[in-house]
Amino acid sequence: MRVKVCGMTKPEQVHTLDEMGVEFAGFIFYPKSQRYVFKTMPATEIKKIKGKINKVGVFVNADPDEVLKTVDDCGLYLVQLHGDESPRVCEKIASYVSVIKVFRISEDDNIEWKIREYYDAADMFLFDTEGAGYGGTGKKFNWQMLKGLNIRKPFFLSGGISPDDAANLRAFQQEAVAKDLFALDINSKFEIMPGVKDMCLVQNFLTQLKG
Repeated sequence: MRVKVCGMTKPEQVHTLDEMGVEFAGFIFYPKSQRYVFKTMPATEIKKIKGKINKVGVFVNADPDEVLKTVDDCGLYLVQLHGDESPRVCEKIASYVSVIKVFRISEDDNIEWKIREYYDAADMFLFDTEGAGYGGTGKKFNWQMLKGLNIRKPFFLSGGISPDDAANLRAFQQEAVAKDLFALDINSKFEIMPGVKDMCLVQNFLTQLKG
């Protein structure tokens, strides 16, 4: 199971994730976030990060041209759009770099209806928990809502995943919908403080995921 660790703010921690075999590191380019990466790392430092790990830029309702400039300045591999971006905006960015479109899920959502206009506009989807603002809430949505759906697109599963969830996630992998499950997205439940990860928790989680 692939894993993305989001909200990275320290290059040395990204290097450690790379050594652990984590596939994706997320950098948040949303100024209102507690984990806004430019508070601690300039673009030149982000661009210098090398290795097998793929750098993902997280944006919220940003100007497409600014997103593309940041992709170049920071050497990003993927862009995650976490706001209310239209299919047209997604398409514009996706013509230059692979795009993950985020959908924030609440109990009464019709997920298939929510994603229907984005099939041609994004390369992958990410399902997260609906919150008052943008960005992660640290809370789970009901994963059972995905049961029985045919997403037909690689997707990331997010939303308050904790170190105790490995067994539940292994069980979720047996569901039919999980044929399209591309990666897990973890963040706040693995932190010492916003933007600083507890690497022991991450390592233990990775070990447990493998069963």
